[in-house]
Amino acid sequence: MSKKEIRAEMKRRNASMTPDARLAAAETIFAAAERLPAFEQARCVALFCALPDEPPTGEALRRWSLTRRVVVPRVEGEAMRFFDYDPLTMRRGAFGIEEPGPEARLCPPEEIDLMLVPGVAFTAVGDRLGRGRGYYDRYLSQQGMRALRIGVCYRHQVVGELPREPHDITMDQLITG
Repeated sequence: MSKKEIRAEMKRRNASMTPDARLAAAETIFAAAERLPAFEQARCVALFCALPDEPPTGEALRRWSLTRRVVVPRVEGEAMRFFDYDPLTMRRGAFGIEEPGPEARLCPPEEIDLMLVPGVAFTAVGDRLGRGRGYYDRYLSQQGMRALRIGVCYRHQVVGELPREPHDITMDQLITG
């Protein structure tokens, strides 16, 4: 299947999930992340603010920000950067995604210990298909980026193989729910 066909199929499958199924999957995913030794040791965790078809991150953001530094992305043109998560400064940004406001503190890539990365589809070995804009691939390929990369998705988003390009960044691990 082409990237376009895979994206369309995953969009259809994600749309068929009930809100309760989404929440249950998110609970499974983020509980599994919390059990990782790398999570326990992480001082700074990068998480995403979920789009409607992604595993909801609201509860993980709330809970994790009580015990460690949590950073979330903000899209600025063709670039994505991570900023401290503060629920009081969040606003609708690029693509309708919640993101930190202009007063948020920037987090350099080298300060992130663990990054949970959304995707449209993944393979069991960590290949990732994103939404096609390349934000995560560009961010993860930056000099100084050392975070453990963990792909997160619903179980039905794991496929046997994906079309790959030289700039695609592979995840270190995959968690599904």
